[in-house]
Amino acid sequence: MPIFSPLIWAGWAALFGLIVGSFLNVVILRLPRRMEAEWRQEAQRCLELPTDAELPPGIVRKASHCPHCQHPLGLRDNIPLLSWLMLRGRCRYCQAPISIQYPLVELAAALIGGITVFHTGANLHALAAMGLGWALLTLAVIDIRTQLLPDAITLPLLWAGLLLSLWPFGPVPADAILGAAIGYLSLWSVYWLFRLLTGKEGMGHGDFKLLAALGAWMGPGALLPIILLSSLVGAVVGIGLILGRHRQQGVPMAFGPFLAAAGWLWLITGHQLAPLWLQWLRP
Repeated sequence: MPIFSPLIWAGWAALFGLIVGSFLNVVILRLPRRMEAEWRQEAQRCLELPTDAELPPGIVRKASHCPHCQHPLGLRDNIPLLSWLMLRGRCRYCQAPISIQYPLVELAAALIGGITVFHTGANLHALAAMGLGWALLTLAVIDIRTQLLPDAITLPLLWAGLLLSLWPFGPVPADAILGAAIGYLSLWSVYWLFRLLTGKEGMGHGDFKLLAALGAWMGPGALLPIILLSSLVGAVVGIGLILGRHRQQGVPMAFGPFLAAAGWLWLITGHQLAPLWLQWLRP
């Protein structure tokens, strides 16, 4: 096998993805807590109440530690995927169970890296696409855990898509701007129509910004397939959870993970799926 074959490059990208996935776990766990603490402090200041003395640790200011016993984790405890397997899913120091989220996110980040490079080759396009995939993974898991899609990720993702349109990646600038605008306004319109008809909120504002970001990265032509695919999968999963009695009817379910998954799928395979999509649309 040639030393620079696509499979070799994909393997290196997967290994790099494991390392990135370890960092994404930190972002997933710490960013929402930090945001909620800052919101609480802001509300306390507005109400002229005593503010919390200390905020939770930032993303990079505190070393990794066990969330149960707070013991700092050594290098051997931070090997992506392998440490969880070697420790059999338990903390070395207090034997508390370690969430399976850690290895799953690391594995997902590795797959995103490997699949992206295998499909696009080892180039700057792959680097940008991997960045988008890892950001979508982070948003999906945060939304599952907290039903939040942080502006700290969605807005930079939107601007990155618009700026990358100035470089030969994805749509031209006009399409990127149009995709962002249509993406935001489409879900914004659905949100307000649903609210006027039912008096309830059908989705969060973060979903608007996420679809706007996907529109900026992939153009307006990708929006309808992404919405239909995410809605179909979301409906199937929601019905399955209700039938399996894992979720009560009427309980809100995060839509961001389905948007993120559909967006990444279209990014990687859209050039193959687009002809089938256009053929299906023809009368």
